[in-house]
Amino acid sequence: MNETSASTADISPGMVRLLAFSAGLIVASLYYAQTLVGPISAATGLSAQVAGLVVTLTQIGYALGLLFIVPLGDLLENRRLVFFALLCTSAALAVAALASNAWMFLGASLGIGLGSVAAQVLVPFAAHLSHEATRGQTVGKVVSGLLIGIMLARPAASLIADHASWHAVFGGASVAIAALAFALRSKLPQRRPTSALAYGQLIGSLWTLFAATPVLRRRAAYHAGLFGAFSLFWTVTPLMLAGPMFHLSQTAIAVFALVGMAGAVASPIAGRLADQGHTVAATAAALLLAIAGFALPLLAPDAYGMALAMLVLASVVLDMAVAANLVLGQRAIFALGAEVRSRLNGLYFALFFAGGALGSATGAWVYAQFGWRAALLAGMTFPALALVYWLGELRGLGFVRRALRG
Repeated sequence: MNETSASTADISPGMVRLLAFSAGLIVASLYYAQTLVGPISAATGLSAQVAGLVVTLTQIGYALGLLFIVPLGDLLENRRLVFFALLCTSAALAVAALASNAWMFLGASLGIGLGSVAAQVLVPFAAHLSHEATRGQTVGKVVSGLLIGIMLARPAASLIADHASWHAVFGGASVAIAALAFALRSKLPQRRPTSALAYGQLIGSLWTLFAATPVLRRRAAYHAGLFGAFSLFWTVTPLMLAGPMFHLSQTAIAVFALVGMAGAVASPIAGRLADQGHTVAATAAALLLAIAGFALPLLAPDAYGMALAMLVLASVVLDMAVAANLVLGQRAIFALGAEVRSRLNGLYFALFFAGGALGSATGAWVYAQFGWRAALLAGMTFPALALVYWLGELRGLGFVRRALRG
């Protein structure tokens, strides 16, 4: 398939389901460690102050892959690119499964992040196969699958670790990703971009795209705030749940994480809102939801049952905010042109994953040094700063409307 053939027919429901499932399974690899920070740190000798590196290095690897691998989607045949990236991910997961020390596991974490960017080749693929009128809904469905993968990764990892070991989590994931690589090689259509750029020119164009695309900068800033908050929450909350206040087992933590899956329902809703032109208002709603997600456990009473219920509600609200805003951002940048879609998507994800890496590292350190409430306040700061930035866009739109009326 070349760049022009996608205009003949809209993407089929079966292909949407395949891309959604694949994106979810791939990106889940980034999150298995989130609820296993405690046991992995204990087994590999990491201290509490640097335990966040278990998550942070995976996110750093992902950010690097987004900058230097995902742009290849505008240059190389996409199906082949996905296949080789998944084989590398499978190998890194196997190394993590066999890790016996911190350096071995952390190195594997970086490799898992690098290879898992295959998911972000698939999302622009879905946008490319879609008609303009349905692109937001298609992206929303694929991102729903991606987010369900993220949310299922946490409980699945906890359950497997509780009944087998954390080594089994990564070993099983290695096998699953290898199988997916061959399945996608068989099922995906070919997509050959028409760009004549060399790789160096392709990477060099990233800065030009960033500087010349205010929509990209704004959407990345909004989601960096939300994803930083999300990563902080899911780094420190399992530690809190396993601690002296709640004493939850890995299985109970898995059930807690499973409830957060309800947040994925926001993705297709956000896609429809974006298709109808309500992106700015929906963005504000997502940022306010995230702030509320951290306020809920801060306001919770000391009673065990009520405190746990408020924390469950907070996880759902926060996941809804992240799910909605991710789709809003991708819908906005995918409207900017098929020829730069992979590069824009790579930049978008790299920038907000940097926010996620900062959030997970900050969360682990603040929680270890100052406790749970301080970590919640730190998490609330991320979307609050993004909301301040959003006010600038709102003022700009008001100026445009006044100029048009004048």
